Amino acid sequence: MKIVSWNVAGIRACEKKGLVKFMRQQKADVYCLQEVKAKVEDLSEQLKNLKGYILYDHPAMKKGYSGVYTYSKQKPIRVIKEMGVERFDSEGRVLVLEFQKYYLVNAYFPHSHRNLTRLRFKLEFNQEFSRFCRRLGKRKPLVIAADFNVAHKEIDLANPKQNQNNAGFTIQEREWFDDFLKQGYIDTFREFTKAGGNYTWWTYRFNARKRNIGWRVDYFIISKSLRKKLKSSRILKNVLGSDHCPIMMRIDL
Repeated sequence: MKIVSWNVAGIRACEKKGLVKFMRQQKADVYCLQEVKAKVEDLSEQLKNLKGYILYDHPAMKKGYSGVYTYSKQKPIRVIKEMGVERFDSEGRVLVLEFQKYYLVNAYFPHSHRNLTRLRFKLEFNQEFSRFCRRLGKRKPLVIAADFNVAHKEIDLANPKQNQNNAGFTIQEREWFDDFLKQGYIDTFREFTKAGGNYTWWTYRFNARKRNIGWRVDYFIISKSLRKKLKSSRILKNVLGSDHCPIMMRIDL
């Protein structure tokens, strides 16, 4: 099974940069898209009705903000769009497809913002997400495709010392990620690649992408029970269309 995850930073803008062509070329079983910034009725016909896929959506209540989409070849048993807390659910950040043997969780985590004005909100979201995953995990293993909006370790960003207290690299965000993984999950990319210099997001400023001054904030996280089924986990760094690049995982499910 091939799964692709991508923060498209606005699905309509990304479509103009080749999103549909990319999806058709990849022929993935599932696409998990984050920060789509659109409702289904705003989409082009080719995105509404992508051949061979069923589209599931959880847009934000606020227009042009946040939101996640999942395109799946296989029809799920059930779709879950709420963690159960209105202030988080209204931002369209979590979309779960339940299949026979696992849950597929597509998530877009809040950003802490400049001066950490939203750090408290994010940490509260994180804790609720942990509880939500624990509830799901009691029934079936999880496959999580998400923009966590955090670089977990120093190796996951180009300039760790300069960003010690900045959004996405605060000790609170990183410690939460540590605790989350300890609940029984693995960072699939690090199962295959131990080296630094591998990033999924680059600012548009300072020619950062060309210079590879970036952050790894997009992850495939899976339950430890699925480790033996994991075949590969890669960053598709050369795919353009957003300030993030897609990530891809192959797993036997």
